[in-house]
Amino acid sequence: MRVIFGDSRNMKEVEDNSVGLVLTSPPYYNAPFDFPDLFPSYADYLSLLNGVGKEIFRVLEEGRVAVFVTADVRIDGELYPIVADLIKIMQSLGFKYQERIIWKKPEGYIRISRRSGVLIQHPYPLYYYPDNVYEDIVVFKKPGKFIPRNKEESKIDVNKFQREKWYLSVWEITNVLPNNKYSKYTAPFPEELARRIITLYSYVGDTVLDPFAGTGTTLKVANELKRNAIGYEIDLELKDIILERIGVNTLFGKPQIEVIEREDAKRLRTKLREKIEEKLQNR
Repeated sequence: MRVIFGDSRNMKEVEDNSVGLVLTSPPYYNAPFDFPDLFPSYADYLSLLNGVGKEIFRVLEEGRVAVFVTADVRIDGELYPIVADLIKIMQSLGFKYQERIIWKKPEGYIRISRRSGVLIQHPYPLYYYPDNVYEDIVVFKKPGKFIPRNKEESKIDVNKFQREKWYLSVWEITNVLPNNKYSKYTAPFPEELARRIITLYSYVGDTVLDPFAGTGTTLKVANELKRNAIGYEIDLELKDIILERIGVNTLFGKPQIEVIEREDAKRLRTKLREKIEEKLQNR
């Protein structure tokens, strides 16, 4: 397992055509709850997706898929079409748009929103603002053919597949709740979501890559499912959290982990600390 702290628009540590599956959740564009003012503009955000997409196309094996967990984001009343723009970007890079699955969160576990309450206060047309209870799981395939490896060891439990209704294009999975210890660092997707995707789209022994590793959900689950894992994360402040997470609950003790800290991540950490100090001084 490798964890590289650096900008995933340059994944020089990964060889061409060496990755069996990409599973990731990019930061949500300037989302009010999680990433306010992270990007100077929406164009900068799309440029990030394009840069990372180019590298994904390079490192992914032919015939394999890249899976993004993401959603449109509303900021100051404007809804940004992240999913549609991501599809356009990936298609322009040579990927085939293969699948779109809806991840539906239980109604009782979503963040409390005032949006739907507007109509209660103003019960008239054009005051309708629904609460969002879903995200998109978007699947892109790199053209070409691949030869399956470890087929029998990677066989999917058909009973589980049917019992939990994996065959539907809507998956009902409880989201990571705000009181979860990892929620205060990023906006992680649940391990069950990663487990389904890795099981359905990769084989035992494959390398699973997450270009936006966050707190390490993809890495942890990939290791548990006997896949190799590579994660990129630009925020060095998450180093201890990632290492703690992927080093627990493993069947044969802690996995062998190679950690690389690149200069671009170190520069970002210094820049962020300067911003924090500046804010504190201006209070």
